[in-house]
Parts: sequence; C-alpha cells; structure tokens
Amino acid sequence: MSKHLALIIEDDDKLANIFSLALDAADFKTDVARDGETALAKLAATTPDLVVLDLHLPQVSGEDILKQIRADERLARTKVMIATADALMAESLRRKADLVLLKPVSVNQLTQLALRLRPPKAADSPALDNQ
Repeated sequence: MSKHLALIIEDDDKLANIFSLALDAADFKTDVARDGETALAKLAATTPDLVVLDLHLPQVSGEDILKQIRADERLARTKVMIATADALMAESLRRKADLVLLKPVSVNQLTQLALRLRPPKAADSPALDNQ
C-alpha cells in the first residue's frame, strides 16, 4: 500500500526539511514546493492528502494558494494545515484551513497533528461486519 502524499509549501529550506521529517514519521510521502508558482504547478499535477502551507511565499501568496485549493473540486478532500509566524493573517484564514499552526512548530507537534489529519488506508479501516 502506498503512503499518503503531503505537499509542503514552504520557502525556508530548514523548515521544509523539518516538516518533511515530521510528515515522514506520520507515514506520508512528501514533496516540497519552495515558492507559490511551483506549488500551484504541483497542485495541478497531483492530489495531495495534506498540504502544509506557509503564507508568505515568493511569487504567489499562501492565501492565494489556499483559495485555489478550496476552489478546485479535485482537491476537495485535501486537508490544509497552515504553518505561519503571521498570527493576524492566520486568524483571518482559520475557517478556510483544517488547522492553523503558529511557528515555531515542533517536529513532534506536526507529526501528531498530521496523524490526526491522515486519511485511513484501506488496511487501517475497520472491516465491515456482514450481517
């Protein structure tokens, strides 16, 4: 069974690597986009189960990316976790995201939250009783 896909949209290399480690520990395959244009291209080509989204990005803002995700029916089941240091903007987007985290975010915190947002694999789902 393949791992779930998480797209990390983060322009800080250190944070992107930390987020990748945390999501790998939560059994996600990760892909990273370090700017808004790359993120939109990756979102057009894949359907991630989870997006970890920084708000202040080069080229296209995280807010615009979030709007694109929410407007795309193909991405309707994609969970979005905002990870930002901008508390004011995070609060304004809270209802559009599944989770909002204020940086700094610990590896353990991100792993635990990603586990909660991860869709069940077929093997994780309880078997239905035939009655």
